[in-house]
Amino acid sequence: MKKEELPQDDSALKVMTRELCYVKDNDGKYTTGLSTGWDVKKQALDNAWEEINERVEEARKAVTNGEKSPIYYFMELRLMDMPVLSGYTGFWSFNIKRHMKPDVFKGLSDKKLAIYAKAFDISVDELKNFKG
Repeated sequence: MKKEELPQDDSALKVMTRELCYVKDNDGKYTTGLSTGWDVKKQALDNAWEEINERVEEARKAVTNGEKSPIYYFMELRLMDMPVLSGYTGFWSFNIKRHMKPDVFKGLSDKKLAIYAKAFDISVDELKNFKG
């Protein structure tokens, strides 16, 4: 592909990153060029973000309905899974699962809540007083 043919279709990540691609210059030699993306990749990213937004909304509803604690919502919102959250907090996965139960969450100490708040980059107050 020639440098001037390099796709520059806007994607969801346009403001954050561009992709380095190898292209041919006018002399036919390989060089590098930056692309903001192309339609196929944009569609794949859009589908992924749509699924992420659905998961976050389901988590919000679960917390609002009293089925899960705010830890579950913020884990989804911050695109974390159990091993990642465990790594950030130092809590074992089975403890995190327990902390996701509303009754157990209510009994957590401010010290433990502060660890979660730091991992989610929020305040303890935001964690305790979930507004969804």
